[in-house]
Amino acid sequence: MNTIDYSHFKNTRTADKWQRIGLKRRAGVAAPLFSIYSRNSIGIGEIPDIKLLTKWCRKTGLSIIQLLPMNDVGFDFAPYNSVSSFALEPMYLSFNDLKNVNLNPVKKELRDLKKYVPCGGDRVNYRIKYEKIKLLMKIYKVSYLNGIKKFDDFKNDNLYWLRDYALFKVLKETQQNKSWEEWDERYRDRDENALAEIENEFAGRLNFYYWIQWQLYEQFKSVKKYAAEKDILLMGDLPFLISRDSADVWAHRKYFKLNLSSGAPPDMYFAMGQRWGMPAYNREEMQNDSYIYIKEKLKYAENFYDIYRIDHFVGFFRLWSIAIDCPIEDGGLKGTFDPQDENLWEETGKKLLDVMVENSGMMPCAEDLGTVPDCSPKVLWDYGITGMNVQRWVKDFNNSENFIDPERYRINSVSTISTHDSSTIIDWWHNETGTIDEKLFQRLCSAKQIPLEKYTEIVKNLFDNEKSKYGRLFWRNSVDSPEKLVEILGLNFDSCRDIIKLYKESFSERPKFLNFLGIESNGNDYKINTLFIRKALEKVNIASSIFSIQLLQEWLFLDESLFVKGEETSYRINFPGIVNDTNWSFVMPISLEIILNLGVNSEIKKIVQESGR
Repeated sequence: MNTIDYSHFKNTRTADKWQRIGLKRRAGVAAPLFSIYSRNSIGIGEIPDIKLLTKWCRKTGLSIIQLLPMNDVGFDFAPYNSVSSFALEPMYLSFNDLKNVNLNPVKKELRDLKKYVPCGGDRVNYRIKYEKIKLLMKIYKVSYLNGIKKFDDFKNDNLYWLRDYALFKVLKETQQNKSWEEWDERYRDRDENALAEIENEFAGRLNFYYWIQWQLYEQFKSVKKYAAEKDILLMGDLPFLISRDSADVWAHRKYFKLNLSSGAPPDMYFAMGQRWGMPAYNREEMQNDSYIYIKEKLKYAENFYDIYRIDHFVGFFRLWSIAIDCPIEDGGLKGTFDPQDENLWEETGKKLLDVMVENSGMMPCAEDLGTVPDCSPKVLWDYGITGMNVQRWVKDFNNSENFIDPERYRINSVSTISTHDSSTIIDWWHNETGTIDEKLFQRLCSAKQIPLEKYTEIVKNLFDNEKSKYGRLFWRNSVDSPEKLVEILGLNFDSCRDIIKLYKESFSERPKFLNFLGIESNGNDYKINTLFIRKALEKVNIASSIFSIQLLQEWLFLDESLFVKGEETSYRINFPGIVNDTNWSFVMPISLEIILNLGVNSEIKKIVQESGR
């Protein structure tokens, strides 16, 4: 492949960060900690397990490990809806790696817990969080804690967030786990005398939460040190937004607009838009306090990460905001951008980005997906920050072949096949290629005042009923031109440009993608296999993007047995906008020890090496 010139990065706002991590092509793996486990794990992946993933990276030539947010999760166990953007998740603690404790009195209970909540099922059993905290309290009570300098230093160094977090956890328990907005008024409004009473009455419980966070800090710091010794970079995920019912919002409510819920406007993937529930930021108040909240977040994260992913980066410029009293069933349809004035967007985003770039040595990476404002690519280029190029979505609609040659991807990007919010490539092929969203099509037809009887007839003529499923409409082969589409709609070209755009994006997607991969086929009826996976991985890795990071399961779909399992059961991590039992609970079907010895590891290494990564 041609040598790619990355010298642009040396003349950007992040030049010092590129110098620190090295200006070179890298390949990596994305894996939520809850999806992996080792023989030593109890109930869920644990922080020291990242060391085994590091070993696997060394074996396969990868040099970045991307994690999902590691923060203390809320009731729905969603990592992007955490109760703190500082505190780490207690269920990821390893008992065997606890510092300054004697585990002998609880050896039997540890063995019993491992049997009661084993690793390796299809889904995480989140009962493990409750059970681990119960056992950790027992260990804490018999541990000698006085005079441990590292523990004392940890508490002193993290006063900004640690006290508020521990108070929030204890008050949650005393207030029947209700939202802080429903607490007794004295606690809700942070009356200092009332908080002092809680500190006095529950001193031991508060110190327990300090101790858990210290133990997590020590274990994660150890992982970072180990990864650095192996020349592996750790990429954290710092969500732009935080749960409404969180220690952060309770302690710093002036930084949040509690009358608004954040979300995303309707697009071709989410016809109703999205409503996430997290409050919008009050940027003026943050600025008045010199962005101390943002600076402290970065300062703490720097203990664990070399790089960090900014989730929902496009929200830096303007955030889709929905009135809190807007009906839930309307999704994100009735929101507005904040700020509304498009002329302010670039300046608004750069203000926040400047604070982050200037106050941390970590390298930022942006998740710039969704409805992207025009200023976003320009700002990322100027700052030398990577965005994302997702293989299935990088298309040229002026080109009949659609899929863009990966050597034309942005150099300042992370090339990837899928994300934690999308289907895997197997799911995408079987359920989404050649389709459009049914609700979106329905809404577009309704906007054109097409009556229901006619709409039903149109759907029958445009789409293959047998292949349309899971809320997706699969185009009939006979609708082989925009002219035929317009004729069936009974409209003129100008009035249905939006539907024509959807058609061009999705019709014949399967044969076009196979052609993109260099696979000869029978088009729509092609049965995918591990060759298909290898071709997709080769393509995404030869991209001009300086980084190429793939989901662990998609690297491992090269293995025949794991590929078959991936066809039988979805390996998808999350389906945005839906609360169900499968989101944020996927577990790899094999342990890290088995992954370390898979035959396809050499194949992965070959793909990485041949792509110059």
